[in-house]
Amino acid sequence: MSGASGRVLVVDDSEVIRQLIRVNLELEGFQVVTAADGAECLEVVRRVRPDVVTLDVVMPRLDGLRTAARLRAVPETSRLPIGIVSACTPADLERGASVGVDGYLGKPFDPADLVALVWRLMALRDAGGPDRRDGFAYGFGDGSAGFRSQRTE
Repeated sequence: MSGASGRVLVVDDSEVIRQLIRVNLELEGFQVVTAADGAECLEVVRRVRPDVVTLDVVMPRLDGLRTAARLRAVPETSRLPIGIVSACTPADLERGASVGVDGYLGKPFDPADLVALVWRLMALRDAGGPDRRDGFAYGFGDGSAGFRSQRTE
């Protein structure tokens, strides 16, 4: 695998979901590294320096939203594009926006939407990271096809 498209760190406590995401992203040329929870994510992110991180919300030890907040608090990872891939409640989405998450994809998801989410996160990385963190740059998983904006006011 070339990894020419970029390195994605996939964080989910379900091994099945991690493998599903891995396969779909590797088919698109991404290099994929995985972690089983937020605590492991923080260790892995220092070692592998991913271009993008996807996080589940509900995980043991350290959940996805607290992990995102910790990534935002460190200068080296403060502009790292982060997407939530999870069955989120509206409160989770609001908390995600408040800690600087860049997008979300609801579970269950269409693999094409997963790939689109990661490409959009990569575009943020290529642009030097998002300039504003006042809500999601984009979101998926609302049952409609394609991209939709998800801004919180």
